[in-house]
Amino acid sequence: MSGKLKITDVMTAGELRNWARRCRNGRAAARAYAIAHALEGLSRAEAARLAGMERQALRDAVIRYNAEGVDGLFDRPKGHRRETLTESEQAVLANTVYKGPQPEVDGVCTWTGEALAAWIFRRFAKTMHPDSVTRLLRRMGLSRQKARPFHPKGDRQAQERFQKKGSATA
Repeated sequence: MSGKLKITDVMTAGELRNWARRCRNGRAAARAYAIAHALEGLSRAEAARLAGMERQALRDAVIRYNAEGVDGLFDRPKGHRRETLTESEQAVLANTVYKGPQPEVDGVCTWTGEALAAWIFRRFAKTMHPDSVTRLLRRMGLSRQKARPFHPKGDRQAQERFQKKGSATA
């Protein structure tokens, strides 16, 4: 391996194999096995093949192992897409959900994914699919359950009389 990238001797090949056996992450363990093979004198191509990876992947793993030790063998965190709504907009949305809809203003008597998506578009000029709104609400700690719908012009006393065994004179 002269003239090539050197592997630090922080751990021996046997120690790397023992670490790989205890490691719960399969990819990190495969990288450790490949480095252990290379430490024992196998060619980089053969060491990578035995671990089920390409030579370039082994080279990248060696660079990270040299810099960070065994912690460098784990995958890096993946990037995530930014939230559609900012934190302040999410707070306004949560407050609106807690207060409930105003039928005269919002045109609905219960919040559904579709109704909230339309409200978000009117309020923030941002388009969201109703399923995305539901996932956002779940991440915010709100459940999908909703109150039983009611008609805004419903007669409360008539409903109470009906619930008392249907008697109109109760």
